[in-house]
Amino acid sequence: MKLQTAFTVNRVTDEIWEIPTSEKPGMLVPARIYATEPILNSMDSGVFEQVTNVACLPGIRRYALCMPDGHWGYGFPIGGVAAFDPQDGIISPGGVGYDINCGMRLIRTDLTLAEVQPRLEQLMTELFRKVPAGVGSRGFVKVTPQEFAEVMRKGARWCVERGYGWQEDLDRTEERGCIGEADPADVTDYAVQRGISQLGTLGSGNHYLEVQVASQDRLFDPQTAAAFGVTGHEQILVMVHCGSRGFGHQVASDFLKVFEKAMRRYDISVKDQQLACAPFCSPEGRQYFSAMNAAANTAFANRQVITHQIREAFQSVFGQSAESLGMHVIYDVAHNIAKVERYAEGDLVVHRKGSTRAFGPGRSEVPALYRHVGQPVICGGSMETGSYLLVGTADAMEHTFGSTMHGSGRTMSRAQAKRSVKGEQVQRDMKRRGIIVKAVSMSGLAEEAGLAYKNISEVVEAVDRAGITKKVAELRPIGNIKG
Repeated sequence: MKLQTAFTVNRVTDEIWEIPTSEKPGMLVPARIYATEPILNSMDSGVFEQVTNVACLPGIRRYALCMPDGHWGYGFPIGGVAAFDPQDGIISPGGVGYDINCGMRLIRTDLTLAEVQPRLEQLMTELFRKVPAGVGSRGFVKVTPQEFAEVMRKGARWCVERGYGWQEDLDRTEERGCIGEADPADVTDYAVQRGISQLGTLGSGNHYLEVQVASQDRLFDPQTAAAFGVTGHEQILVMVHCGSRGFGHQVASDFLKVFEKAMRRYDISVKDQQLACAPFCSPEGRQYFSAMNAAANTAFANRQVITHQIREAFQSVFGQSAESLGMHVIYDVAHNIAKVERYAEGDLVVHRKGSTRAFGPGRSEVPALYRHVGQPVICGGSMETGSYLLVGTADAMEHTFGSTMHGSGRTMSRAQAKRSVKGEQVQRDMKRRGIIVKAVSMSGLAEEAGLAYKNISEVVEAVDRAGITKKVAELRPIGNIKG
């Protein structure tokens, strides 16, 4: 099959496509793309080039993978997944991304649309006030450099210890909100300077806070939904999408420079300098892993503080405690990270770049509360089209290193989106459809218009049909905050 690429892409199933190793010199494993045929045909040529470049990296195991939300990124395609042997394989910032542990958090409530609709404008105004957004935004949590080092080590646990959350929040967060092997000594002073004032902030770009509705007619698996605390009946939920902000960006920038030199020392060549890497077991590789984990823990802490602010906003507007409003975290999952995980081959260094962990039932890393059904998977769509709650499967563990899509995926550059539509028009159109949008920047709002993204329902359908995640509920937006 020939697409908008010079590569031959073979059909494995209706949702799995493979580029064989013969298609590019140096490929060590095939490249596999998860997509329906229409989605595959719509992918930009950079996806095929980048996923085959990843297949050439030392120590890669099984396949270089790309999910159906895949599009051109830095180094790896966004939507990329690759696993490496920790002894003879590498670690690469281009396989993690600049926004380390950019991720999703979903919070349920006992409120209904009928209860929220009359106060929606007030609620969105209060959330916009409580949760700083935009480039350079600063949070209300003030920390010293010594305290920030503790945030790097402890992640969300640091927040809960100081009253910015509940103990159960940790049980419902990937790695309980704290990844080990995080050493602040491996982080530069400049990275600390960029991140120290950003706890509890959304940032800009595609980051958002969204108030959503789960309706009974959009529950695909009511039993699993109930296990996650989603009952439908026009139930109100809140979704947060953000990461480590400028801190993680600086960690990535610092180590890309380190790795460019390290590759010469270790005689590593790559197809694209954006894939700069080092052996995982080398001093440089271990230092990046440590600094990356410090940034990941800071991102968990960031989303934890935002959760605290969301609860305070709801308490203020509805005059009840967050506990009485049933504001429990459903789950918090990372989608820009490299982690050591155990599979049939043993321990592997799994890179997920714009891809979400999707562990199936019985896996010990899944919270005990959900272990019988599998890990919740949170996939954000565009602010105009809604999002999905899914669940991990045994097939994902077998075929994709427990990974799936993370969102809808862009089809249009930010510059192109701004040329196509004005932010003010997007805001007016959404309000007419019952979605209240608060934005720091109208140009930023235009960048995130629904026309710039793939159809989230089609992307979700691809992973559901492939069996690597299963649909649980569709969530439609009624209020959105953009940086």
